[in-house]
Amino acid sequence: MINVTVQNFDAEVIEASAIVPVLVDFWAPWCGPCKVIGPLLEKLETDYAGRFKLVKVDSDQEQELSQAFGIRSIPTCVMLVNGKPVDGFMGALPEGQLKAFLDKHVPEHAPGADVLEAEVTSVEVSDAPAADDPLALREALHQAVLKTPDDDDARFDYVKFLLLNDEVDDAKVAFAPVIAKTALVRKFDALQRWMNAIDFVSNNADSTGTWGSFDAQIAQNKRNFEARFGKAQCLMASQHWTAAMDELLEILMRDKTWSSELARKTYIAILDIIEPAKIKVADGQIPPIDPTVATYRRRLSSVVLS
Repeated sequence: MINVTVQNFDAEVIEASAIVPVLVDFWAPWCGPCKVIGPLLEKLETDYAGRFKLVKVDSDQEQELSQAFGIRSIPTCVMLVNGKPVDGFMGALPEGQLKAFLDKHVPEHAPGADVLEAEVTSVEVSDAPAADDPLALREALHQAVLKTPDDDDARFDYVKFLLLNDEVDDAKVAFAPVIAKTALVRKFDALQRWMNAIDFVSNNADSTGTWGSFDAQIAQNKRNFEARFGKAQCLMASQHWTAAMDELLEILMRDKTWSSELARKTYIAILDIIEPAKIKVADGQIPPIDPTVATYRRRLSSVVLS
């Protein structure tokens, strides 16, 4: 069990979760239920013999981490795999429920353990469905929209999937029924701005590359916001999200209100696009916080509020 702070969070949680699932226990010294679940989690970490890593975050001392994960009550535990939150729960669960939770996510054997693999025939392997089959995922997202056409989240996920996979025409068809809601639903506004960026590139790309000509204009005049925004759209269309936000920040640092706050609105749209979906748990929702999203939210706040 390791105590985690902002300073060692990346190494002890993000990087470590690429090797083994990491369970983050948000607690506080004054919290009664925390004193119940804490020893249970430490016991299970020992029992599971390296199949997951337990870290603890003192919510009082590390408020920045608590805010980043949207912690509303303690104890709250969040499981991270490959740098991403995948599940969580609130409250002091009994040992049996803790084991059931862990067994959903931890590997059968600890990383590096010598495991005798069972022989599998080539037919069995080829017939087994891939866990990350993009065609199956596409169909599942499509079916969710067909079954609940008024579910904004389902439609957002489906259109986003299509755009991520360069199925722009199909994305526009799927988006058409809700295009009138872009002023009301922020996620739809984000999708519309993404498609506008794709159309911008389609209409303006030339043989010199999608943003090369903008670099030349910016070099001549750093306050050429039209060129900077054009470059940001090209980066957005090609899914270079952080580079696009960096360019938009260059505009915001020089003129926060340029073109009716177009840079800020586009920046927020990108955050909405790249932010993971909320994870539903029994006692509420724990919003998974991508480290990149958290970092760029802080950068936006520091520029806008300065």
